[in-house]
Amino acid sequence: MTKIGLISDTHGYFDEQIASYLKECDEIWHGGDFGPDVHEALTQFISSNPAKKIRGVYGNIDGGLICSHYPENAIFFCEDVKIMIRHIGGYPPKYNKDTIPLLHKEKPQLFISGHSHILKIMYDDKLDCLHMNPGAAGKQGWHKVRTMIQFSIEQKEIKDCKVIELGSR
Repeated sequence: MTKIGLISDTHGYFDEQIASYLKECDEIWHGGDFGPDVHEALTQFISSNPAKKIRGVYGNIDGGLICSHYPENAIFFCEDVKIMIRHIGGYPPKYNKDTIPLLHKEKPQLFISGHSHILKIMYDDKLDCLHMNPGAAGKQGWHKVRTMIQFSIEQKEIKDCKVIELGSR
């Protein structure tokens, strides 16, 4: 079983509260808009927790450093579940126009996006795919409450999903 901590839209803000929830996780996934300070904080966090792994994509505010470490689209397997992460992706059925062909080609069981700062977990029956957007864990933006998601993947099963409120923006 792999326990995942999912964050997005940190916009350069990473606090001890986020770190405390990530300590419980095997992998940290970031849906983009890291900000350079968050990339550095996560790198230090991983160096003190070498069993952990970071996966992510760059977002529209991320510059050269982040773009050189993370792709625009991350497509991978976690256990037996195919994952696709893309910062600006939309949600069922209102996907971004550039995301639709990727979803049809890759056929992920789990699609993760960020960008909107709106927490959403919803199933797309047409694509047979679960969509997650963890909202925004940072303090920049129009959201009122900072959020993240924890969940587990065990073989082909996505389970134990928990929404975490991190407090006011």
